[in-house]
Amino acid sequence: MADLLGSILSSMEKPPSLGDQESRRKAREQAARLKKLQEQDKQQKVEFRKRMEKEVSDFIQDSGQIKKKFQPMNKIERSILHDVVEVAGLTSFSFGEDDDCRYVMIFKKEFAPSDEELDSYRHGEEWDPQKAEEKRKLKELAQKQEEEAAKQGPAVVSPASDYKDKYSHLIGKGAAKDAAHMLQANKTYGCVPVANKRDTRSIEEAMNEIRAKKRLRQSGEELPTTS
Repeated sequence: MADLLGSILSSMEKPPSLGDQESRRKAREQAARLKKLQEQDKQQKVEFRKRMEKEVSDFIQDSGQIKKKFQPMNKIERSILHDVVEVAGLTSFSFGEDDDCRYVMIFKKEFAPSDEELDSYRHGEEWDPQKAEEKRKLKELAQKQEEEAAKQGPAVVSPASDYKDKYSHLIGKGAAKDAAHMLQANKTYGCVPVANKRDTRSIEEAMNEIRAKKRLRQSGEELPTTS
């Protein structure tokens, strides 16, 4: 019986010590603070959404406004505003490089921004329709000039001045012309004049003369000498 009672008591959970009670109390307090913060955050989001809905509604009713720029917001606030704008049937964009400095601009559907306008906002510049129109015209003019130049083909580059005129003080105006007259080809170049040739005889005539001289020399050798 005693053994049975001892085993039952040993299997039962021991009462918490003083340290365990303190840890549990701190955990309950932390959970309560976290729940309170969550409720506050939720309430702030609800209030922020209501405020954005009011501002968007006022913007829609104001016929003098075609766009509206909001102050920089964090990522969650921008997300809420984008959702409100979408529900209202408007258009919205976020601009700014740093997350803390990003802001939202909303536009009425009939006044949706062009690509040039959006590009201006992305570069942190104010949109000026007049300057944009001038820029567009200049771009069209440059494009037309390029097309006309392509049709005409490559441009022929001519020197600004003639080199003879440029260096006339050194070579003279008639130097090149005189040199052209002097540099005439010699038609007899490489040909030997007939008067300069040594022998105009044919080969047969030359051989006959050589043979005659040989016979004459031989006949002279055969003659007896006189005392």
